[in-house]
Amino acid sequence: MLAKQHLGHGVFSSSSSSFFPSRPLRPPKTILPKLSPMAALSEDPIKEWIITQGKATQITRISPVGGGCINRPSMFEGEALGLSAMYDTKSIRVPRPFKVGPLPSGGSFIIMEYIEFGSSRGDQSVLGKKLAEMHKASKSNKGFGFDVDNTIGSTPQINTWSTDWVEFFAEHRLGYQLKLAREQYGDSTIYEKGQRLIKNMGALFENVIIEPCLLHGDLWSGNISSDKNGEPVILDPACYYGHNEAEFGMSWCAGFGGSFYNSYFEGIALEVYEHEKGRDGLNFIFRGTSNFSV
Repeated sequence: MLAKQHLGHGVFSSSSSSFFPSRPLRPPKTILPKLSPMAALSEDPIKEWIITQGKATQITRISPVGGGCINRPSMFEGEALGLSAMYDTKSIRVPRPFKVGPLPSGGSFIIMEYIEFGSSRGDQSVLGKKLAEMHKASKSNKGFGFDVDNTIGSTPQINTWSTDWVEFFAEHRLGYQLKLAREQYGDSTIYEKGQRLIKNMGALFENVIIEPCLLHGDLWSGNISSDKNGEPVILDPACYYGHNEAEFGMSWCAGFGGSFYNSYFEGIALEVYEHEKGRDGLNFIFRGTSNFSV
């Protein structure tokens, strides 16, 4: 269940996801109504948080909408940690998460900042610049991975830390996706070919400088938008620390144009891009892995 809760001047969504407005909910000189006892609110943790921590005056309407298969507590916990990590880079705009928890009736909820979306995805050159800023601002001293496992869509994503990018990608991305494909479809042909690719994959990364940076992890067109002022917004992440070019694994359905790539590579300005040999091979690997997870 996904419920939209209109509080004064803001709109919230809850159960499957919840949004908390960035602007003040209470206009000046508003007389606060008497709040209901906390015992009554405890049956609905979403309302409880919105009224107590969100400092809302009242909840005037709840509208349920579909949440689909994204409803397990672990999914929201992974999403909230990813959003927090991206938010902390102070680069590209993301909805700030506030609260994650279980629902008494089953399922779970996440409460996050409400962003009023615009009518387009915004300026692609600005999106590229902001994404480069996030990648440059987010370094990891643990290597490649993330503090928790999460999901890309509804597919599990293993994020066990590794100090070696090729090892991490071979085991927890390409190798894991091949294993899932074999188990689901019972065809070992793709799995066997994939294993041969994994054994020879290291050569594609020779002389490539790889520094782990924070990735959105599922950057396709459905997860890219803009606010009412045209500023790019990215959402619904599957975050982990990895090779920055792995971010473009979903480029086949992201709609990135020349202005996006020019702005991104100008902004990232790393020595790695002076070495172009094998670049097509890397793109093939990253896109292939993302296709497996769809």
